[in-house]
Amino acid sequence: MREPPHHAAAPGDGPAAPVAPPEAAAEVQPPRSRSRVSRRSVLSALVTGLVAGGAALAFVRTRGYVVPADRRLAALKPWQFVVVQHAARRVVAPDRPGDSAIPTADDLEVASFVDDWVARLPGRTRLDLGRFLAYLEHLAPMFAGHASRFTRLAPAEQDAVLASLESSSNDLLRAGFDGLRSLVFLGYYRDARSWRILRYDGPLVHRPPGGWR
Repeated sequence: MREPPHHAAAPGDGPAAPVAPPEAAAEVQPPRSRSRVSRRSVLSALVTGLVAGGAALAFVRTRGYVVPADRRLAALKPWQFVVVQHAARRVVAPDRPGDSAIPTADDLEVASFVDDWVARLPGRTRLDLGRFLAYLEHLAPMFAGHASRFTRLAPAEQDAVLASLESSSNDLLRAGFDGLRSLVFLGYYRDARSWRILRYDGPLVHRPPGGWR
C-alpha cells in the first residue's frame, strides 16, 4: 500500500512542495550567539576602570599629606604612606581604646614596615597596590556615602569604608582589602610588644634571658 502524500495540491496549484522532516527543520535554525558577556566580567571591568580612575585622581590630588620628618620612604609615595597609616590604625584598632597596654599601629610603625616590604615586591604588584590605595582614598568613601577623602574621615566612617571593601561583591576590591590587611597584620604582629595581646610568649629560638618584651 502506498503511503499518503505529505501535502495534497489543489487543482491548478502545480506540484506540491516537499515538507522537510523535523530533523531537517532543526538543522536550519540559526545558531545562538556565544558572544554573551557575563555581568561579572562587566562589573570587573567597571571596577578596574574605577581603580585606574582613582589612581589618576590621586596623581592630581597629592597635596596635604605629611610624612614624619625622620622617615625616608623606600617605595610608597607620601600620599600612599599616609593612606596606609590611616588604614592600619583602623585595621588593628584596640578593642579597649585608651588602654596603654595595647600598642597602636603608630607605636609599632606599621606604615613604615609596609613601605619597606613593598620595596621588595615586583613592580606590577606595587602598581596594583598603588591603584588600590588610590581607590581607597578617593573613590571608596564616595561609594560609602561620604564626600571626603578616606584620610579625612572620622574613625567610625573609615571603619565603614573598610567594611564595605571587605564585604564587596567584587573580587578585585576584596582582594585589594585582603592584601592591605595582610600587610598591616605582618607589620603589627612582627613586634614582640603585640604578642601579649594574643597571650603569646614568643619563640624559644634566640630568646633573650629576660624573655621577649
